[in-house]
Amino acid sequence: MRRVLMLAIVICMAAVMFYLSRFWYLSLWSRDGLLGQEALRPQGDLVSVWLRGTDAAPFELLIWALGCFALLTVAQKLYDLLTKPTDAGEPDDG
Repeated sequence: MRRVLMLAIVICMAAVMFYLSRFWYLSLWSRDGLLGQEALRPQGDLVSVWLRGTDAAPFELLIWALGCFALLTVAQKLYDLLTKPTDAGEPDDG
């Protein structure tokens, strides 16, 4: 059951990271935005929208990649904290 839950969480994280990138090509909701929120536009590419007009705009893809790497690193550390290590590496006393 834990494996299915973790797999679902990873799929959700991947979908969010994909939506934030310039590679999102799906239009799953209307132009009004998801749940009426104009900030969640159907075209995705939110990182470039957030960086528009700044000096960091040319580095949008690099910033997205570093953000994804940081998110995945934090998720792995959190998973490691919440799960106990297995005893497979310890030798038997008997």
